[in-house]
Amino acid sequence: MTKLPISFPLKKRFQVSTFKRLHKTLHCKAKALCFPHYVKMASLFCYRDSCPSVKNILLLDSEGKRVAVKYFSDDWPTNGAKLAFEKSIFTKTLKTNARIEAEIMMFDSNVIIYKFIQDLHFFVTGGDDENELILATVLQGFFDAVALLLRNNVDKREALENLDLILLCFDEIVDGGMVLETDPSIIAGKVATHTMDADAPLSEQTITQAWATAREHLTRTLLK
Repeated sequence: MTKLPISFPLKKRFQVSTFKRLHKTLHCKAKALCFPHYVKMASLFCYRDSCPSVKNILLLDSEGKRVAVKYFSDDWPTNGAKLAFEKSIFTKTLKTNARIEAEIMMFDSNVIIYKFIQDLHFFVTGGDDENELILATVLQGFFDAVALLLRNNVDKREALENLDLILLCFDEIVDGGMVLETDPSIIAGKVATHTMDADAPLSEQTITQAWATAREHLTRTLLK
């Protein structure tokens, strides 16, 4: 892999990705998006060098403390190792300007894509041979899904009050390190469906929840 400075603008970084690796990762992702059954079977025949994988997704506050995190790799076997990693990447990215668009950093043989909003810092980590475009898509999908679920009130206080929604986002985006979904509207819709109270008045539900409720009621009516 071409050696680059520790921190490098994301758009320029894309330009040095090899066509072969980009083709492999996008081909695998396209199959997962176009053929849902492929996702379920991918672990049987999709190897690491041809299918994108994520090592962790992190959401930290403005002091580097955890808001919500999920690891999909054994690279950090203990909680202490995970906390040390989080502290290191927070310190190294603290003075960067990642509020307008995502930025990229190489750290400990990992590619880290990150973006900030208000007092929240979003991170996605992949191996040094992972395609940055895929990792950036995962980050943006997570970032936008959280914004949808929090109704654009994206800050630490709202995130903690809706922590269950954010944790469900992790499960909808990545399973065992393999990327499942990156479309924020689909992610938010699935999360809302998992958490909604079907008996709640429509006026108290989000648009996504109300639509899911209506669809459920229609299905029940057709099955009667």
